[in-house]
Amino acid sequence: MDEVFSEIARCLREGKPLAVATAATTRGSTPRKPGARMAIRADGSSCGTIGGGSGEAEVRAAAMQVLKTGLPRLLTLDLTEPTEGGDRVCGGVMEVFIERILSGGERTSQGDLSP
Repeated sequence: MDEVFSEIARCLREGKPLAVATAATTRGSTPRKPGARMAIRADGSSCGTIGGGSGEAEVRAAAMQVLKTGLPRLLTLDLTEPTEGGDRVCGGVMEVFIERILSGGERTSQGDLSP
């Protein structure tokens, strides 16, 4: 997980946009537990993991929207049923919180959200 925090620090220093996805809650069998993190860059590349596979691809797609809008999102991943061509047979459910990390001078589309 150190790589995720290192990436956050690097992007803040360089003023680059970054989304961070954090496994907030899990129920049943899931690939990772609460606290697992993944950083998603504006080009779609990432570091860290919340579990891989099609669930992580869904998180990546949601993170791109969070980067675009600046609005955080709570995404529910149902890993109990296999999807067409997917690998969701872990048997559990994960809620993943996705947020955009703002550098000091950056603003969201909704204005500055800092207190």
